Amino acid sequence: MAKTAVIEAHGGPEQFQIVDRVVGDPGPGEIRIAHKAIGLNFIDVYQRTGLYPMELPHALGMEAAGVIEAIGEGVTHLVVGDRAAYAATPPGAYCEARVMPAAQVVKLPDEVPFDVAAAMMLKGLTTEYLFHRTTPLSAGDTVLFQAAAGGVGLIACQWAKSEGITLIGTAGGPEKCQLALDHGAAHCIDYKAEDFVPIVCGLTHGAGVDVVMDAVGKDTFDGSLDCLKPLGMFISFGNASGPVPPLNIGTLGQKGSLKITRPTLFTHISDPDILRAMADRLFAKVISGDVTLRIDQRFKLDDIADAHRALEARQTTGSTVIEL
Repeated sequence: MAKTAVIEAHGGPEQFQIVDRVVGDPGPGEIRIAHKAIGLNFIDVYQRTGLYPMELPHALGMEAAGVIEAIGEGVTHLVVGDRAAYAATPPGAYCEARVMPAAQVVKLPDEVPFDVAAAMMLKGLTTEYLFHRTTPLSAGDTVLFQAAAGGVGLIACQWAKSEGITLIGTAGGPEKCQLALDHGAAHCIDYKAEDFVPIVCGLTHGAGVDVVMDAVGKDTFDGSLDCLKPLGMFISFGNASGPVPPLNIGTLGQKGSLKITRPTLFTHISDPDILRAMADRLFAKVISGDVTLRIDQRFKLDDIADAHRALEARQTTGSTVIEL
């Protein structure tokens, strides 16, 4: 039996129930993992509220780290006793142990602690595809990153600096702006006090940025487009303020032949070989010290509803982990 946080209906954090579930043995292509730490992400909120509908009842949670307890037939890249980590579908990480597909689980280097791995897999792999797999980026380019003090944002600030990319961030309040600056952002704009569009225009001497990376959604969409240089790329990878409203595609031509994409991590990691290459790059960044994970909030599994309340209220910085 394994303690598990499940929901039986979409809604607020009060929907969580803590239950004991039978774990069972892995079938072909599966593993059983005993979790040591679990990550918390905004996609968990989207699934809980029903923005991303799912069949219920269901456990939530998309990333965790732990130890492999058993492997099914055909699994060759992991063995019993391996330290392992994942960002994976289907959801179900909010538990003490689970059986799951092995393809999206990777071996965890000894140099990376369990809590760090749980805090970084989804956010770190997201950063990897933003900088390496969505549109060409190289040293000297400029990126506008919305919500630079969040979990992905603080990794992105460091990632950009390590590769010679200028990152202009936005964040809510002077403390969060300073946090982004401390992690490598070249500039950070307090969106609660200032209009970020003219400031970005000034910082880029009127040219605009090469790429916008935006997980905020509705509240920043129009302004983000106005910050792009002609032929620039807008990457929408989240909806923290709500979904982006319908777009007249002609607007992109009027604003300078802009490009727009809405990628997901799980498209990229559906190929196990690509996933392992992405994970290797992420682990190398962490082991080298180019990227350090800031874990500012820790909760117990019994308190998962409180963790969701804090995340939705934007009371968190850096990463949040659920400890077991």
